[in-house]
Parts: sequence; structure tokens; C-alpha cells
Amino acid sequence: MPNRSTIQTDKAPAAIGTYSQAIKVGDTVYLSGQIPLDPDSMELVGGDISVSIRRVFDNLTAVCEAAGGSLQNIVKLNIFLTDLGHFATVNEVMAEYFEQPYPARAAIGVAALPKGAQVEMDGVMVIE
Repeated sequence: MPNRSTIQTDKAPAAIGTYSQAIKVGDTVYLSGQIPLDPDSMELVGGDISVSIRRVFDNLTAVCEAAGGSLQNIVKLNIFLTDLGHFATVNEVMAEYFEQPYPARAAIGVAALPKGAQVEMDGVMVIE
């Protein structure tokens, strides 16, 4: 296998299962799913869905930075929502975190997410 390393930061929630926050292989970083967990308390942030979405982007930002990149290096983003009615809010909040060109993206409706979260995101980042 090519040069493979584990990415880990205390600025994002610790893994709650048998996975790493991210794995870097060459110039590509595979980001594990992030739910809106506060990295200090490991509790879900609650309230308005936009708060949850921001927490997920903040968690992804921390992992991207630990890998030597930023959200702008994400080339593929997957968004999982328990209610696709929140899709417009995802777009609004995403515009606060990303600049064009935006990453390729999928938004997928799911029945449930870990810890009862309403949103989870994972992605692939390329560091040049």
C-alpha cells in the first residue's frame, strides 16, 4: 500500500467506533463521517439544524487542518440527512464555509444516524 497515515486531532470528536478521523494515502485524505458532536463534551449540539450543520463543518475543518489542508481542499462531500427538508439550510450554511469552485457533492436521505444526529458528512480531500 502507498504511504498511508492516520490523521487525528483533539479539535474534532474522537472516533466512537472502529475507525479513524481520517486516513491519508499519498495526496488524498479520506475523511470519516462527522456528526454534530462537541469535541470537548462528546455530546450532540442541539437546537436549530443550522447549529448542527455548522458544528459538522467545524469538525470537518479541524480534521482537514490536522491533515495539512482546509475545507477548500475537499473534492467530494457526502451529506446525510434524516430530513431532506433541511437541504436548503445545508446550502445556506455551506456557502459560509466554502468558496467556488465547490466540491462535488451528494445529499442523501437516511432513516437514522449515530447518536440520533440529524446530519452527518464525510468527504475526500486532495492536498497538492
